[in-house]
Amino acid sequence: MSTTESRSAAADPTPSADQAVKETLEDYTLRFAPRSYRRWTPMVVATTALGGIAYMADFSIGAGIGLAHGTGNALLAIAVAAVVIFVTGFPLAYYGARYNIDLDLITRGSGFGYFGSVLTSVIFASFTFIFFALEGSIMAQGLKLGLGLPLWLGYLVSTLMVIPLVIYGMKALSKLQVWTTPIWLLLMVGPLVYLVATDPGTVDRFLAYAGTDGEGGVNTAAVLLGAGVCLSLIAQIGEQIDYLRFMPPKTEANKRAWWTAVVMAGPGWVVLGALKQAIGVFLAVYILAEVGPTAAPEPIQQFKHAFDAMMPSWIVLPLAVALVVISQIKINVTNAYSGSLAWTNSFTRVTGRYPGRMVFVLVNLAFALVLMEADMFSFLNSILGFYSNCAIAWVVTVATDIGVNKYLLKLSPLQPEFRRGMLYAVNPVGVVAFVAASGLSIAMYFHALGDTLQPYSPVAAALIAFVLTPLMAVVTKGKYYLRRTDDGIDEPLLDEDGNPSAVTYDCHVCRQQFERPDVAACPTHDAVVCSLCLSTDKVGDHVLPAASTVA
Repeated sequence: MSTTESRSAAADPTPSADQAVKETLEDYTLRFAPRSYRRWTPMVVATTALGGIAYMADFSIGAGIGLAHGTGNALLAIAVAAVVIFVTGFPLAYYGARYNIDLDLITRGSGFGYFGSVLTSVIFASFTFIFFALEGSIMAQGLKLGLGLPLWLGYLVSTLMVIPLVIYGMKALSKLQVWTTPIWLLLMVGPLVYLVATDPGTVDRFLAYAGTDGEGGVNTAAVLLGAGVCLSLIAQIGEQIDYLRFMPPKTEANKRAWWTAVVMAGPGWVVLGALKQAIGVFLAVYILAEVGPTAAPEPIQQFKHAFDAMMPSWIVLPLAVALVVISQIKINVTNAYSGSLAWTNSFTRVTGRYPGRMVFVLVNLAFALVLMEADMFSFLNSILGFYSNCAIAWVVTVATDIGVNKYLLKLSPLQPEFRRGMLYAVNPVGVVAFVAASGLSIAMYFHALGDTLQPYSPVAAALIAFVLTPLMAVVTKGKYYLRRTDDGIDEPLLDEDGNPSAVTYDCHVCRQQFERPDVAACPTHDAVVCSLCLSTDKVGDHVLPAASTVA
């Protein structure tokens, strides 16, 4: 089918498809991000993406590991996790930026299949409400200390306040991130620099801290347990890709800036994350004698005492509360937004209905509020240690499919595919690797395979996923990746530079215009249909058959 054949008034848009199109065209959620929308420079995209990692959870995570296992073990654990996150995040970030699709769309064509990736969408949605609850708990601690609000009310306030902000799409959120980042950086870095400059002894005490067990030496089990907690953040790459998918096309003229932005804002987020975790250990050790081990992991306490060393007492608490509130808002609008997308994506594929994104904003916030009211902060490391097994299994499976199955074994299609009809419902390559890796590592985490192996559950999740993903591709000979070899349209998907084509077509269902990668031929009409209308087609009337040509 040529571009001149794209217009058709054959079908009226269904209410579900029409509602979905109106909502998602604001910033192309749940679908390919077209070139016409991607008008930012690589550095603007990178700056916006990095603004989303201002969360305070890193300080709590680092403090918890450091207080339990000592500074040496904590720093090694943070470093091990950072390396794993960087290596696995790189291929995912590249695919998101190069082909302008989010992590769920990448996952579909990287071993999971059209419906198989629903599993990982739920994993990602869980990531967003777990970390929303964590950040909300931190904000509630700040509101209690600064305003005297009881924690239960602080949890409610921190949940409800993001609703007005998250109604708007990523375009509005990116403005929020850019404008608040300089203030956040100043408030975070200032007191740390002051403490180190005026009292060098704080560094010595930090490095010498042995942990609650008092041993102090490097211990493999302690390092791996700590790394497992840090690796719960591995799914953060999904939120980074939510921004990276708006990267401009990679060309000869911009390739240096393009690659710099992808590395910085993609896997490079973990560099700042690891630094914050190390700072969390430092500040927890600094205030430990004054506040005790229960309060030391709380960022509000950490920064209150850090500000107290350099400023008049009357301004200390307001600044500490301001830092916590700014950080919570910066990350939790994105958590609520990305979580709602993940839930909506899964629900739409499974049911063929689009109930509206705001429904799932409220669902995600409800889950987070329940966790907060259950005082998840008091057993934070246990929750994150368990969750990390699922997140590691998912991200390593997808990263391995891209790096090994696509580029080395050539069994997985190099170009990502996400459209219904082009993919099998389930691809055993990714699904089997993910289920086996997460299942066995969770069993290890809960001591089902003995106490000795328990600390090694994150290692098991990564190794099993890394081995099984190419093994399953070889066993299945890669035949479950693509249901079809073409989408019935003559125009190539990629242009001469290897970027997604900007040629436009009109979807005959919703009557909106979309670029080439987001459409496929319709088997029942001489027209094309967009990917989202395919998702909401309950009877499969517009879905291409499994044959290699249009019926």
